[in-house]
Amino acid sequence: MAPTPHQAKVNKAKIMAGGKKQPNARVARYLKSQESQMHEGPKNALLMKGIKCSGGMSVVLKDLRSILAPSAKLLSKNNDIVPFDDASSIEFLSTKNDCCLFGMASHNKKRPNNLVIGRTFDHQILDMAELGLIHYKSLFDYRGMPKKRLGSKPMMLFLGDKWHLDDEWKKLQNLLVDFFRGEPVEKISLSGVDHMMSFSVSSNSDVCHMRTYYVKLKKHPNGGSTPLPHLTPSGPDMDFKVRRTEFASPDLWKAAIIQPTALKGKKKKKNQTTNLFGETMGRLHLDHQDLDKVQGKRSKALRVAGKLEAQKERDAINAELEQEKSTADMEFQRTYGFAEHE
Repeated sequence: MAPTPHQAKVNKAKIMAGGKKQPNARVARYLKSQESQMHEGPKNALLMKGIKCSGGMSVVLKDLRSILAPSAKLLSKNNDIVPFDDASSIEFLSTKNDCCLFGMASHNKKRPNNLVIGRTFDHQILDMAELGLIHYKSLFDYRGMPKKRLGSKPMMLFLGDKWHLDDEWKKLQNLLVDFFRGEPVEKISLSGVDHMMSFSVSSNSDVCHMRTYYVKLKKHPNGGSTPLPHLTPSGPDMDFKVRRTEFASPDLWKAAIIQPTALKGKKKKKNQTTNLFGETMGRLHLDHQDLDKVQGKRSKALRVAGKLEAQKERDAINAELEQEKSTADMEFQRTYGFAEHE
């Protein structure tokens, strides 16, 4: 049996304080397995019954185990747990069974057909929502219809303005996506898309309608490589109201979404690339330069050539002035009969 969270904290504190070593290797291995991992595995869901659970709510838990399999575990016994009053028992059971998602079904006169879903972070409750089921249609009601494959990931569709305008419904959407999305993957094959879950809520109602469809891809009648999906109701379907919620505080939420620095990768440097040979190539952005005003070092030959060119221009100007002057003197003498300077 794994140590309780209190025992784990005590043992870990002794190690950090440089005190007594672990009594055995089993506890040391368990503590190491509970440390933060660079790449986390799929999130497991723990499904359990409350103090009283009707037959209909037991069917709900069995259907949830079917659609979440193989990352789901169902406890058969009733549990004396009231999540919104004391969540320590849920934290203990989730730690013991290595599950960070949980769902608990109960039924009583005050809250009939009650379903509480939530998740944990660092062995403590992160957030949870209490849903009151109004209508439910199980997998058995869709017997004979095609069902999703084991371990396949759903397409999730959220219809309604509340999902992106109301903060409470935004957080509920995040919780539902985390609860039903399955194992995180980088790529997915088109043939692996076999079911879709839609959650629709109108702006003037608090009832959310959850529907599950089997997706079959068929050849498009107009041709092309993109197939045409055909939806077939496959269950489970439910209509529920949100009764109570308990979402994470800002500090706890900030700590829960922190990613390791190694996963973020190196920050990309602007205007710098690496070519095929591993050489770093840079790009510089300069203002427009006026080449006529740029002064650079000139060689001796260029300086002599510049002087000769300037002297030639001066000689040409002087010759042109002399010619204009002689022409003016000749016109003056022709007009008045004597030279201008006589």
